[in-house]
Amino acid sequence: MTRTTTPRLRTLVLLLIAVTGALLAGAGPAAAHAALTGSDPAQGVVVDKAPTQVSLTFSEKVAMNDDSLQVLDPKGTKVQVGSPFNVSGTTYAVKLKGGLAKGTYTVGYQVVSADSHPVAGAYTFSIGAPSQTVVSGIGTTAGDTAVGRLYSLGRYVSYAGFIVLTGGAAFVLACWQRGSGVRALQRLVVGGWLALTGATLWLLLLRGSYTSSGKFGDVFDLTLLGQVLQTKTGAALVSRLLLLAAAALFIAVLFGAYNRREEDEEKRDLTFGLAVGGVVVASGLAASWAMAEHASTGLQPGIAMPVDVLHLLAVAAWLGGVTALLVALYRAPADNPVEAAAVHRFSRLAFASVLALVATGTYQSWRQLGSWSAFTETRYGQLLLVKIALVALLVGVAWISRRWTGRLADPVGETGRTGQPAKEPVSAPASAGREAAPGDGKRAAQLARQRAAVDAALRKRQRDADPNRFGLRRSVLTEAAVAVVLLAVTTWLTQTEPGRTELDARAASSSSSSSAASSSGALTLDMPFDTGGTDGKGLVRIDFDPARVGGNEMHVYVQRPNGRAFDVPDVKVALTLETRRIGPLPVTPDHISTGHWAARGVQIPMAGDWKVAVTVRTSDIDQVTVSKNAQIG
Repeated sequence: MTRTTTPRLRTLVLLLIAVTGALLAGAGPAAAHAALTGSDPAQGVVVDKAPTQVSLTFSEKVAMNDDSLQVLDPKGTKVQVGSPFNVSGTTYAVKLKGGLAKGTYTVGYQVVSADSHPVAGAYTFSIGAPSQTVVSGIGTTAGDTAVGRLYSLGRYVSYAGFIVLTGGAAFVLACWQRGSGVRALQRLVVGGWLALTGATLWLLLLRGSYTSSGKFGDVFDLTLLGQVLQTKTGAALVSRLLLLAAAALFIAVLFGAYNRREEDEEKRDLTFGLAVGGVVVASGLAASWAMAEHASTGLQPGIAMPVDVLHLLAVAAWLGGVTALLVALYRAPADNPVEAAAVHRFSRLAFASVLALVATGTYQSWRQLGSWSAFTETRYGQLLLVKIALVALLVGVAWISRRWTGRLADPVGETGRTGQPAKEPVSAPASAGREAAPGDGKRAAQLARQRAAVDAALRKRQRDADPNRFGLRRSVLTEAAVAVVLLAVTTWLTQTEPGRTELDARAASSSSSSSAASSSGALTLDMPFDTGGTDGKGLVRIDFDPARVGGNEMHVYVQRPNGRAFDVPDVKVALTLETRRIGPLPVTPDHISTGHWAARGVQIPMAGDWKVAVTVRTSDIDQVTVSKNAQIG
């Protein structure tokens, strides 16, 4: 049996590693959870006089250090003075040096949002007139580095450890108390505790570098570690470590004193005490995520945090229980197999967990998205659709498991198919059962071991002959495999900007740009595009200033769907006044900086409803032309 089941378990572990690696490799830059909703000077504007400060407004409060806001001149020299400061609410500013020269300046920011995730970005504005700039690499987060990817891996392992620890212990205590003496289940639960403890320490060490420089050399910087301990995330991680100490005591009692209890009354009392203590510790561990991430900020945090705790506990009871059941079905000894009653109890527990997941997940989805369109228009919504599909698949497989559970009989060797005691297993072969000579203790012990091995093999063969038990094994193995992928998608989802925040930021940014344009007499046009290739979606924004007959200054900005600058290979513009059959008049703007092109002296010969067509090329073969009409002149 071991020869056939071990490869399956090993395959599951390799699948877990492969899926995790693929998701982390393909994730790209870590998404922000606070978004830039406004700035002064605004993105892409040309101001006549040098400003005395630069201010940024975010969708929520953020944490800053001395280098969080940087302003660089066209040569890449810093021109800010002093440290950033809070102006009011969610607006932050930094003072600038006096006497700044004409040209294009780059503003870069790297802050930490209220839900603990690093936020970074950059934009440009010009004094007097646009110019070339040599700035590059500013506005990238530590999430884009190897430290960021290792931090994401640590988050995945911590979730997996919590699920295995909590769900495995719940399975033993609530479904199969005899399982407390099974070594494989003991190793599973202890392994979950070790994974969660190691991952928590790992996250604590990486946190300082993850939210600042992203360099490996800063991982063991005690100054950064001290700063982390003063943050909400640091407090949550330390609280988790303290609760893990209590969890270690719980595990010691569960697999020690509890397993040795023989009297029913004493065992019932200890079961009640362990259940209460386990729920308290598990809820505290779940709260260490809720108090520092999505649920702790935004809409209705007082409701969202308890709901998040309940959601995590339901996930652990279901998926962790599935893992424990899988181990019990494959690795429980022949003389102590998991009985049908225990599987039925877990089936009821899993059903209750699914109901809790549906209720809490529905609330979380509404809170994080806010509209149906966010499902398809935001990255968070798209990932959530993938998660919902995986949960539906998992529920379908679980339904198959419940059917096998309904047919399951207690294994042969405990009770027969009819409920009558099973026949005694066939004794060992005669050669193994031959009496040893008097005084030959070594030979007698050897024969006893042979008899035990033969009897155990026979009981295992009889137990595994049940087709219903075999079908249950296969369906539970499939559940565990789907759960591995689901956990990876969930981890990725927790690092993605909520759809509600992303849409609000887009609306605020569009409103800010329109206001800036109308106040200066300029014209702004936004046109989404899709070239059809890989990474081919985005938004192109065109500014005309002063948008009147004669010479105009044109700026073209290309952004990704998440609002970041999109450095496509080529952008071309054509102007057509169809009512007078003028044009198309081609305009080839110059590349200024990442995602920014500009052209000066663009001539508009007469006023009218001009068609502005923009051709965007995202690769050697993928390009598209989008257009919009605007009144110019």
